[in-house]
Amino acid sequence: MKHDIPSSARTLGADLRALRKARGLTLVALADMLEKSVGWLSQVERDISEPAVSDLRAMAKALDVSVSSLFRTVAAPGEEGLIVRADARRPIGSRVAGSTEQLLSPDLTDDFEMIHSVFEPQAALTEAVSRPTQEVGYVVSGQLNLWIDGTEFHLAAGDSFRIRGHAYRWANPHDVPCLVIWVIAPPVY
Repeated sequence: MKHDIPSSARTLGADLRALRKARGLTLVALADMLEKSVGWLSQVERDISEPAVSDLRAMAKALDVSVSSLFRTVAAPGEEGLIVRADARRPIGSRVAGSTEQLLSPDLTDDFEMIHSVFEPQAALTEAVSRPTQEVGYVVSGQLNLWIDGTEFHLAAGDSFRIRGHAYRWANPHDVPCLVIWVIAPPVY
């Protein structure tokens, strides 16, 4: 059975557009940040022009994502936009030491994104962050301490949580990694 996925849902341009919109940036604002023309950026978002590696670095910085999150892996024929194999996940995330994040969603064009996060033993995010999102997480393995609006919660495998734009931080003071699956809306990575 053949599945038709719109080509716009499979491209670097579509991901860049989704990231720009998630940050509340207009084409004009992002083009100004990149010191590029609006026309050029519009062509990149529509996959008419291909940005150079230096342009991707500037875009990643402006959008606060890792450069590697902008590179796609090649999906098997018929799987593009539908399936993400374990060995083909894109690294994304906040780049906080002790935390690795991978995109489980095929791209960033949906109303949400799914993230695979591993929090290494003794790692912590010490400064609280907040973002204009709704996030739900499920602890697959390990344990995690999570502060939401200053209230500390001790989470273990099987526990889940929700963050609705609240300030939060985390710590894994344990001796084993903690694996969490996140669903974030709208996509922010």
